[in-house]
Amino acid sequence: MNVNVHFHTLVLDGVFTEDSEGALAFHPAPGPSDTEVAAALATIRQRVQRLLVRHSLEPADEATGPADRLADESPVLAEIVGASVQGRVALGHRAGTRVRRLGDARDTPSVTSRGVRQAHLDGFDLHANVWVSGSDRAGLERLCRYILRPPFAQERLRRRGDGRITLELKQARHDGTRELLFEPLELLERLAAMTPRPETNLLICHGLLATRARWRARVVVYGRVEPASTPPPGAGPGEAGVPSTAPAWTWAALMHRAFAIDVLACPNCGGRLRLIATLHDPVAIRKLLAHLGMARSGPSAGPPAPGAAP
Repeated sequence: MNVNVHFHTLVLDGVFTEDSEGALAFHPAPGPSDTEVAAALATIRQRVQRLLVRHSLEPADEATGPADRLADESPVLAEIVGASVQGRVALGHRAGTRVRRLGDARDTPSVTSRGVRQAHLDGFDLHANVWVSGSDRAGLERLCRYILRPPFAQERLRRRGDGRITLELKQARHDGTRELLFEPLELLERLAAMTPRPETNLLICHGLLATRARWRARVVVYGRVEPASTPPPGAGPGEAGVPSTAPAWTWAALMHRAFAIDVLACPNCGGRLRLIATLHDPVAIRKLLAHLGMARSGPSAGPPAPGAAP
């Protein structure tokens, strides 16, 4: 529930080459060693610190740093985000205090290493031990879903009898914390801090997976067997068997896949709904809504029809 800067990165574990006939070939790379992961983390730390210095954002120079655009536009939101980064409360009578923790207190040192291909250095962590075969499409989808998961699971939230809200952690922390306890206002400020700012992209594709990469369309279907398609009307000799482009997902299928909501299930009988027609004529729409008893009273909020009197 804290606003901690972190990146989930899905990369190709190897390189593609193109032969003289235009065919792509993938050359897998060996997994990184613990030493290589530690070296990569040291490089990341050094470059991030350089970036902070270049933009006058180093912690030791707060007075001469650049203006905070968020603080200028919304001082309250800037205060909420700053408190969330520090794990503290920004608003209410508990402003400045730590978020309450529930669990079994343990007197143990902080964990600095958690396993193979993981490194920790001055607050920077790098975990590079998850690998999925390119032919494991189900495993790749699970990995993508993990990367795109929301900051917390709604089913882990619970309202207590006193009106406060607890967030159950997936695993107990090293200090014994099992739940976080929030006042209603504290929970709202955490949600506000995690809401992306306008014009902020949370998903960035780069390299061969970037939108305008020249090989992207060929890379994403590499190694997948597709049935041969029938020649399109007007196709010349030798054009039969060209792999067909997969059709786009319907909005109903996307809703079910992303949110597990079956929008085509009838709420009354449980049967299947189907699209009969799409109406654009305002007169026909009003007649249909009136027949269903769903007509809205009062004047229409839309613009007047061309030629209509004011």
